[in-house]
Amino acid sequence: MKSTMAMLVLLAATGLAPSAQAAGNIDCELRYNLSGWSLFYKTASGTGTITCENGTSIPVSISAKGGGLTAGRTTITDGHGRFSGAYSTNDLLGTYAAAEAHASASRASGAQVMTKGDVSLALAGTGHGWSLGIGFGNFVIERR
Repeated sequence: MKSTMAMLVLLAATGLAPSAQAAGNIDCELRYNLSGWSLFYKTASGTGTITCENGTSIPVSISAKGGGLTAGRTTITDGHGRFSGAYSTNDLLGTYAAAEAHASASRASGAQVMTKGDVSLALAGTGHGWSLGIGFGNFVIERR
């Protein structure tokens, strides 16, 4: 009788335990403003917000540094980015490798894809300024 009761308690406890679920990719986007300049050396900084479909919202600081054959000064307002390959919000933060070719005058616009391990970030934005060149560097996203 005791062993039957112990088995029933064990089965009941197992049924109440939460089942493990395989975590899938999270769907998140970045809205940002960014301004900077370049003359062989490129630097830019700004702020943004990461929002995910699960309701998570993270205010972030953005910085970009690099170099190449590049010159200009631009400001991007209301830029949009889409993340892929992330399994948690912590995967979204950090340093992304970036390479780009750009040319603009007066109204600036651009699109760029960058990676950080398995995570990719596709950016698109419009703004104003002028730029010309090809460059490489990093794009850093940190919590504010």
